[in-house]
Amino acid sequence: MALGKWIGGFLGLLHGGPLGMLAGFVLGSLFDSYSSRISQFTPEERQAYEPQGERNGFLFSLMVLSAHIIHADRRIMHSEMEYVRRFLRTNFSATAETEGEDILLRLFEQKKRMGQAQWDAQIRDVCRQLSIAMPQEQRLQLVAFLCEIAKADGRVANEEREALRQVALHMGLAATVPDQMMGLGGTTLDDAYRALGISSNATDDEVRRAYKRMALENHPDRVASLGDDVRRAAEKKFKEINEAKERIYRARGMK
Repeated sequence: MALGKWIGGFLGLLHGGPLGMLAGFVLGSLFDSYSSRISQFTPEERQAYEPQGERNGFLFSLMVLSAHIIHADRRIMHSEMEYVRRFLRTNFSATAETEGEDILLRLFEQKKRMGQAQWDAQIRDVCRQLSIAMPQEQRLQLVAFLCEIAKADGRVANEEREALRQVALHMGLAATVPDQMMGLGGTTLDDAYRALGISSNATDDEVRRAYKRMALENHPDRVASLGDDVRRAAEKKFKEINEAKERIYRARGMK
């Protein structure tokens, strides 16, 4: 997995824009030469490359937003970095792990150069670009990954929670989505209600509607084009949604 392939998604899914600017910083002249080469592709070549481009666009977007969440509390925690490294190492290769970490470190460096205010504005614009270019189900999966990173050190700082809410909002999702993702995998009834985005005072019909909406929006088939590793993560999330529903149904005596 050569470093240049991280930006394959700019072929169609994420063509230029604020995310392309960050890719340009990370990849330097390699980005320029790669962009020049793919601009000469025939329509048939572009169509053949599109599935890989969609996946790589998703992965590069994940790296950019991971850098934002990891450093939201102005600290770079080993546990959060290790979560990303382990994800890359397990699902790709040791080379991908090294290159992914290099991307994160370069993004941290860019944030330092830009300053907090300019970086936040850049991330806001990146999220808005994703809200247009990326389907909702992929954006939901991005937020799910980011929540797992934020939880990796055993606590989620207020700054991280706010950063997650802002990312969700600017990507065209509800501000409550990160909190719902945080509730997944919990063991209490409160966690279950939180995961479905409803209160314990919700009616049975509201519970059913909330579950159906979550199940539809987060079905693993909707992210199958992004690769087996992303699909497996989506399957885990889908299983946890069903577990939350079953916990609520049992408590209420619902069928």
